[in-house]
Amino acid sequence: MAQTEQAGPVHAADLAGLYPADRLGLAAAAAARAGIGALLLTPGPDLRYLTGYDALATERLTCLAVPADGPAFLVAPRLELRSVQASPAGGLGLDIVAWDETDDPYRLVADRLGRPGSPGSRGAPGRPAALESVGLADQMWAMMVLRFRDALPGARLRLASPALRGLRIRKTDAEVAALRQAGAAIDRVHGHVPELLRAGRTEREVAADIAGAIIAEGHARADFVIVGSGPNAARPHHEPSGRILAAGDTVVVDIGGTMPSGYCSDCTRTYAIGSPPPEVTAYYQVLQEAQEIACAAVRPGVSAEAVDAAAREPITAAGYGEYFVHRTGHGIGLETHEDPYIVSGNTEALVPGMAFSVEPGIYPGPHGARIEDIVVCTPDGGQRLNNVTRELVVVDA
Repeated sequence: MAQTEQAGPVHAADLAGLYPADRLGLAAAAAARAGIGALLLTPGPDLRYLTGYDALATERLTCLAVPADGPAFLVAPRLELRSVQASPAGGLGLDIVAWDETDDPYRLVADRLGRPGSPGSRGAPGRPAALESVGLADQMWAMMVLRFRDALPGARLRLASPALRGLRIRKTDAEVAALRQAGAAIDRVHGHVPELLRAGRTEREVAADIAGAIIAEGHARADFVIVGSGPNAARPHHEPSGRILAAGDTVVVDIGGTMPSGYCSDCTRTYAIGSPPPEVTAYYQVLQEAQEIACAAVRPGVSAEAVDAAAREPITAAGYGEYFVHRTGHGIGLETHEDPYIVSGNTEALVPGMAFSVEPGIYPGPHGARIEDIVVCTPDGGQRLNNVTRELVVVDA
């Protein structure tokens, strides 16, 4: 479903705790440890994480450059300069370099960093040493990757994530508070869902109302609305359709958005229109128990795959294992899906500050169900950030 957005100012002072100035230094140190000469971050979650600037992604280059051994600088089109200055980035003491329409911003970045092979670039007085490698934002447009390749011909292009992953994966207290606020907002939306689910309405009509409620309950935008009814409930990423809801349907509602802070919500609940079929009631009890067990398994030192196994084992034991067709969870923060991933094969140990979904599902085919909460690993265990009922909610047919 297309994103729905609500325009509104986000004041830099309100976000100071979420986007502290020391992150630039931490990122530079992380780049040095990873053997990366400089990070080049175009609009996306990495740039926002380090500066608080929610940059507009267009064909005009906006790029935060974070050298491992020098001051960071932000290159932006002159027409975006006031937006940069009004964002938290404007209060970081960051050198903001505006470029004009006839400038080559890629050369500008390269010249400030020191272009390998360029005259005078290797240690000449007043010029930075040439870079051997740069770390590019994981979601950088291919067009920009190729332009940087040409502007920095001797530098090895790498991903920035090996340097930034360790910073972003552990949420600060301020970040957890932002995620808790997002969780409470999406819980309120789920509180409205029963009144929207009526036989005779289409999935698409319900989804449109939910998208509006996501905005009304405090999000800056609605990122996704999944309304899967009847057989569509067995399609985990179903796109709302013209299917008409009917008595006896189970309906999976998976919804999320981005708050003005930049932090995301994601929560799934399952509903029934009228009395659900007996087989749904039976496997929903198994699903609910599995989700409880998996959430209880969260604590420091436990591996990500152990949480996945905790969700999967009771479902498999009850005979529904083949119908649990996806991983148990994904990290969340400035992105709805980010590290860590709660999946078999991920032996990474959980540490306090990690935030992720726990969302087992059972999808037999004629119907399906999923329960999803965001959970934060704490020093003592795990804390759910979603608290709306996890029961199978039955609404009047």
